[in-house]
Amino acid sequence: MAVGRPGVGAVLGAALLARLGLVLYGLQQDRAMRVRYTDVDYRVFTDAARLVTEGRSPYRRATYRYTPLLAWLLTPNVYLAEVFGKLLFVAGDLAAAVVAYRALRRRGAAAGQACGCCAAAWLLNPLPMAVSSRGNAEALVALLVLATLYFVEAGSVGKAAVCYGLAVHMKIYPLTYALPIALRLQSNRCGGEGAVGTGCDKKAKFTFVGYLWQLFVKILNRDVLVFGMVAGSVLAALTVAFYHLYGWEFLEHAYLYHLTRRDIRHNFSPYFYMLYLTAESKWSFALGLAAFLPQLLLLLTVSIAFYRDLAFCCFLHTAIFVSFNKVCTSQYFVWYLCLLPLIMPNIKMSWRRGILLLFLWFVGQGLWLAPAYFLEFKGYNTFLLIWFAGLLFLFINSLIIVQIISHYQKEVQVAKKQQ
Repeated sequence: MAVGRPGVGAVLGAALLARLGLVLYGLQQDRAMRVRYTDVDYRVFTDAARLVTEGRSPYRRATYRYTPLLAWLLTPNVYLAEVFGKLLFVAGDLAAAVVAYRALRRRGAAAGQACGCCAAAWLLNPLPMAVSSRGNAEALVALLVLATLYFVEAGSVGKAAVCYGLAVHMKIYPLTYALPIALRLQSNRCGGEGAVGTGCDKKAKFTFVGYLWQLFVKILNRDVLVFGMVAGSVLAALTVAFYHLYGWEFLEHAYLYHLTRRDIRHNFSPYFYMLYLTAESKWSFALGLAAFLPQLLLLLTVSIAFYRDLAFCCFLHTAIFVSFNKVCTSQYFVWYLCLLPLIMPNIKMSWRRGILLLFLWFVGQGLWLAPAYFLEFKGYNTFLLIWFAGLLFLFINSLIIVQIISHYQKEVQVAKKQQ
């Protein structure tokens, strides 16, 4: 990335100063005000890191539901200064933008356009700024996801697989990218954009069943096998190592908890009220698993329909996964916002329509936050209003996804060499 360009350097500098300013402001607010700026999870991270420095399991800290790798990375919080982790997350935040910029340039975007997309959707976006400066680790996962997509499109299958294995180890949700990545890699072996049945197999049957059959039979090629073996080896090595150190509690808290999680606290999810009312029911666990079915069907459909444009496919994957998830909080929005710069040049939508959709997105959050405030801080019973607001927010998110799909135009672009 040619970060020496005046526009790119200026935006990165401004983004860095803004984030550092928020970190410093957060230190002051934490000391002076009852409501802390620092994310509660950051205190959990730091406590877990302290346990690691004492030779104990990070899972002795209640509510630590993450990989031990994160606690290890944050041991300087104990040895140096507690603010270290926030600076690490800010660095990951900016690095994610750099990778997004390079990916856009490879996809054929001009330098100014790539810089503008990264600035608008990520670098100067208040949400990613707040998430990293408050001490949330989502920026590190965003960096690994973006690096995976960049290396896949650059043809560096091994590097992509290493980043993907690390990403899945850090968070479970990138696992949903496995199918579109595999389909993308098999299409590369079939000749660039090659659709199934054109060039690879002249005897293709132009039926839906025949299409699916060819699609999945052709997945098993060299690139897919290399990607699967390398990513699987990275994930397996980390899993075995941490299981050896921390035993079953590592598997339970880092992996299994997130698959069976049923959060009955109020959140944006359309399922939260159902899970709240059935928390003590014998059907509670089954209902939680059933909530995955809409996600699964939508993700399979999106994978098959859009895998040729991997960045767009993964953006839709993440937006659908977050919108229809059993648990949905504001920090989850970062999961798909980091992919937004990659697809912005191809969204041929008027400014008026785009601003309207953005306005609806914020209105949906505001309508949810109002009853949530009265529940959490005033003690009023607003569960039903929160649920209705969550359903409305799901409708708004679905509308935005449909609008993006209908206005997305993939241009045939010449991939540029390293900038």
